[in-house]
Amino acid sequence: MALFSSNNAFIGVDIGASAIKMVELEKRQGRIELVSYGYSENIKEAAGDGWTKNTEYVVKVIDKIYKKMEATTDMAVATLPAFSVFSSIITLRNVDKNGMAAAVEWEAKKFIPLPLEEMILDWKIIGSSKDKEKNNTMILLTGSPKNLVKRYVNIFRKTMVNLTNLEPETFALIRALVGADKSTLMIAEIGAVNTDIFIIKEGIPVLSRSLDIGGKTISKAIATALNISLERAEQFKRDMGIAGSQSSGDVIPKTIASATAPMIEEIKYLVNLYQNKNEAKVEKIILSGGSALLPNFTSYLSEKLNLNVIAGDPWARISYQPELKPILAEIGPGFAVAIGAALRELS
Repeated sequence: MALFSSNNAFIGVDIGASAIKMVELEKRQGRIELVSYGYSENIKEAAGDGWTKNTEYVVKVIDKIYKKMEATTDMAVATLPAFSVFSSIITLRNVDKNGMAAAVEWEAKKFIPLPLEEMILDWKIIGSSKDKEKNNTMILLTGSPKNLVKRYVNIFRKTMVNLTNLEPETFALIRALVGADKSTLMIAEIGAVNTDIFIIKEGIPVLSRSLDIGGKTISKAIATALNISLERAEQFKRDMGIAGSQSSGDVIPKTIASATAPMIEEIKYLVNLYQNKNEAKVEKIILSGGSALLPNFTSYLSEKLNLNVIAGDPWARISYQPELKPILAEIGPGFAVAIGAALRELS
């Protein structure tokens, strides 16, 4: 959905599996500046596993964050979770502009495993080629469940925040972490309960996977291995990460290595699938999400994957007060979705 505003400031809202994060950015004299930010973590513990479907609870959390932020605008862009949105690149052959919409809908039936009447389709032309026999048009197609979109719209109707746009978080991540970079790369968004991985070519997602592995998976594994509470395990994870010698029997590095092994294998599979099919190299992997800054995690993944792995910095193109740099660096990868959402109307 796209309801446009002339406002120079926007709030990005990321409703995650265990936290809500909000960032207000403003465009001033050609620069994007941080105005305020806020978040609420561990809300799953307060409201139970189904908290994201508890409209009234989510409304209260958003309004509480909004008040504490002392935001200068109520205009907001929110994101839909990547695992709930279907995305594919399709090729239309010899279709003129008048028949484009019907052709896209016909092709969508092949890629979306749900009835199209239950989906909201969006598409845009990303390329074309012509030769003597055919005219090919490349289309980026996305499909979002209507019931999910309706839930988000209902939430924001009750908040102090005015929802102006709603988009898949994939596009927010690309906007925040990739920018104008046209190289072929991968984003791995490690959330609380899911990891979403995307291969990006020239700023377009061309291949994706979602895994039921996240930061909580690692914390629970540590809690079980050491017979400690989940809260202590979370702290151990953030303090120690995968640093240290695994051969010496360090429990936490070994546990993290074991918990993330399926994710590493899926990343390898996706990289190999893309490179073998396209004869093109994935040049680097950008980590996002709360677990991206675990000590020694990027170097560990680089060694395992034989690829350059970096922690994403969504603040790289944002101006902010110098004294905020330490805290923003610490929370940066976890705020990539919210930052990318706020950038949608300001870029």
